[in-house]
Amino acid sequence: MLSRLPSLAVGLRRPHPGPALRFGVDTFAFRNDSRIHHRGKPDLYASWCFVLARAVVQFRRFAHFEPGAPRLAAAEYTALVQRITRRAPWRAPLPVAERVVLPGFGSLHELTREAEATVKAGLPRRLWTLLHWTNWRMIFPRPRAQQERVAAEIVAELQAGRPVQLLITDFPRIRLNHSVLVFDFRASDPDVVDFSVYDPNDPTVAGVIRFDRLDRRYRPAPLCGVNVPYFRAFRMYCSPLL
Repeated sequence: MLSRLPSLAVGLRRPHPGPALRFGVDTFAFRNDSRIHHRGKPDLYASWCFVLARAVVQFRRFAHFEPGAPRLAAAEYTALVQRITRRAPWRAPLPVAERVVLPGFGSLHELTREAEATVKAGLPRRLWTLLHWTNWRMIFPRPRAQQERVAAEIVAELQAGRPVQLLITDFPRIRLNHSVLVFDFRASDPDVVDFSVYDPNDPTVAGVIRFDRLDRRYRPAPLCGVNVPYFRAFRMYCSPLL
């Protein structure tokens, strides 16, 4: 967590280093299915959005790909994925020499495109993400100044090269309870900030969350399958308490 957070206005005036990850390279190739939009799909892979968004951070911090090395058996990759995703995502990145080596693949996207079932078998269970104790935050009223602070934290983290995982929700309506990973931002209009996100529900194109600086609220602009007008955003897995 950032100890001295600049205001959103100050943060936006600072130099922007560019995306905090490479979309379509450092992200998953397979999709988290929607129970609403993919109802009846025989191999439904739903309610994994928190796990997938978190795992992108874990792979960036704790894994190293060696495309020129010989490939391993499927079970060995499953075990490697388990080692990577057992480390808490808020921990500091490991030096390259200490990272878990994934031979035979050049990126997370390549690995998950060619070895989807193997990777899925190594990911942690989704139950504890659904029951995460910080989910209680959504039931309390949140002043819009707090939502502006979240936007300021996102900008500061991205400027430090760290993607930011969010819980987004329209509670108490319960039409939206989802997780995305913010990796870039753009403020081409003085009244809005557009955050580019990896959305586990659509790995083919980056989604956009728009923060209205006047109204101090978030809305999809667009976001896969999300048709609520506004929602709230909370940071996830950025410390042992969150």
